Amino acid sequence: MAATAPSPSSSVKPVPLLKDELDIVIPTIRNLDFLEMWRPFFEQYHLIIVQDGDPSKTIKVPEGFDYELYNRNDINRILGPKASCISFKDSACRCFGYMVSKKKYIYTIDDDCFVAKDPSGKDINALEQHIKNLLSPSTPHFFNTLYDPYREGADFVRGYPFSLREGVPTAVSHGLWLNIPDYDAPTQLVKPHERNTRYVDAVLTIPKGTLFPMCGMNLAFDRELIGPAMYFGLMGDGQPIGRYDDMWAGWCMKVICDHLGLGVKTGLPYIWHSKASNPFVNLKKEYKGIFWQEDIIPFFQSATLPKECTSVQKCYIELSKQVKEKLGPIDPYFVKLADAMLTWIEAWDELNTPSDAISSKKANGALPAAAK
Repeated sequence: MAATAPSPSSSVKPVPLLKDELDIVIPTIRNLDFLEMWRPFFEQYHLIIVQDGDPSKTIKVPEGFDYELYNRNDINRILGPKASCISFKDSACRCFGYMVSKKKYIYTIDDDCFVAKDPSGKDINALEQHIKNLLSPSTPHFFNTLYDPYREGADFVRGYPFSLREGVPTAVSHGLWLNIPDYDAPTQLVKPHERNTRYVDAVLTIPKGTLFPMCGMNLAFDRELIGPAMYFGLMGDGQPIGRYDDMWAGWCMKVICDHLGLGVKTGLPYIWHSKASNPFVNLKKEYKGIFWQEDIIPFFQSATLPKECTSVQKCYIELSKQVKEKLGPIDPYFVKLADAMLTWIEAWDELNTPSDAISSKKANGALPAAAK
């Protein structure tokens, strides 16, 4: 189905879901005029804005939004020496917002993402769909051919084991994009005019044991279930690689979700990705990653965690050791990254409740009611 370009949003405010339990995290280097389009959907939520680049620059936020803004000076003040684990001059800095949030859920969006329309011409409330995804279980152990069985009008198909129909808690909801696709630089260069106009009305659980390239521009997650694993790595200024921040987090997160019995969904909701980044700049950031990913992905595909890893933090610390041992010989960057992963966990625990409360026992506890 074809989708149309966005137009100014309606002034009718929807009834907000999880209003006091969710923070919206936005990394930016510019004034946040894009929030005007999102006002009907975001205005009643709390925003955490992470300003990248020059901390002396003033970022303007439209009136009427409830927000807190952190720049590099704030990050250094709050984390001290541990601020070294937060990337500079890269959207990976957004994960600082995950760390300082005190809410159960996080939605993160880029400042070049606008409200999309569904095929009927209706504005898509991306945040509402993410919340529905997170509040209904996932089915990573057996694929349902009608996709998400918990959506309105769907169910488990004939032959689906009744013992698996309860599902598992959903930790991550990965949304998609209309207009500018999330391509790597080589694909951008050979398909400069390609645009995504296909709206696929589906939500799928990513099967256990399957990795995927997570995109951070339209992403929601349960911070209590998986937050400490959502570290976007060391990217940008002073690092040999960029544009792999969200994918690194996704690979780490998926291995840990599989181990702890948590689910990851992808598909709806769509946003309208308005601006294509420069493919030549992107190639400079990505070129080492393009080579390294041929080793990185097999590493994550074969990574296993011992049964003693019963919390997200314990899993992440173990994974950092394996990164240093198995990826370190490829390039010294991975030794530095593994150390930063440990620093991230230390900083997370300093600012948050000790991790052992976030255990596999909790993850496998009572499921929330399915959202329709």
